[in-house]
Amino acid sequence: MRHISLISLFLSTFLALAGCQNGGGNDTLAGVNVIDESNLNHIMLQAADPAEAVNYFTRASAQDPDRIDLQRGLAMALVRAGRAADATPIWARVTAHPDASHDDRVEYADTLIRTADWAAAEAELDKIPPTYETYKRYRLEAMIADSKGDWRKADSFYDIAAGMTTTPSGVYNNWGFSKLTRGDHAGAERLFAQAITYDPGLFTAKNNLVLARAAQRKYDLPLVSMTQTERAQLLHTAALSAIKQGDVATGRGLLVEAVETHPQHFDAAVRSLNALEANVTR
Repeated sequence: MRHISLISLFLSTFLALAGCQNGGGNDTLAGVNVIDESNLNHIMLQAADPAEAVNYFTRASAQDPDRIDLQRGLAMALVRAGRAADATPIWARVTAHPDASHDDRVEYADTLIRTADWAAAEAELDKIPPTYETYKRYRLEAMIADSKGDWRKADSFYDIAAGMTTTPSGVYNNWGFSKLTRGDHAGAERLFAQAITYDPGLFTAKNNLVLARAAQRKYDLPLVSMTQTERAQLLHTAALSAIKQGDVATGRGLLVEAVETHPQHFDAAVRSLNALEANVTR
């Protein structure tokens, strides 16, 4: 079934409402206009196809370039569409607007990080008063400290960010990955496990947990909820880690188990097993 354009659907609804007005309904229609535009902007940012949202805000901001809400919407839509580089100049205009908020600067810093411009992102956050404390600000501060290898600051900011949200799984996963890159495998294992307690479906954290355990030569899978497919994928991760560390026999056994566990053909594991067998027979 073809999906109906959200814009077309919304405009159809608007026209139906307008058609129901009998003479003298101009005030009501004006009210509907204001509500409809606000709702449409929200829908475009939350539910619309990313490309459709970009097109909508591009047209709207071109028609009224002085409206910061439309410029902000365009920048957010571009980021959502995976076009962070195109969003950075839009965010620069937004933050230069007299009505710009601290939130705008935080979003600008987030977009700069997405383009790996860490120095510019740090400079933007430094423009925000330290009294402005939000979850996202601290999460970004942690990531910037990580990029500079300032582990003391990174740990402090990750800890604060985790305490400022009811869904800290992403923070714990990022913090765990930071620990993993530092070589603190036991610390990383604890943080990945914490991430999973808050979001049992976060496969990235499960995979990272296996990597942290494998780095300590603990190749058995952790006791977390997983589907059969996930189990096969995690066995494959553990197998490759074992082989990389020289535990070839263990890795081979894990690869065989991964192939047998997967409910369908597990091409990646089969290729790894075949490559291992070919290497052994040389």
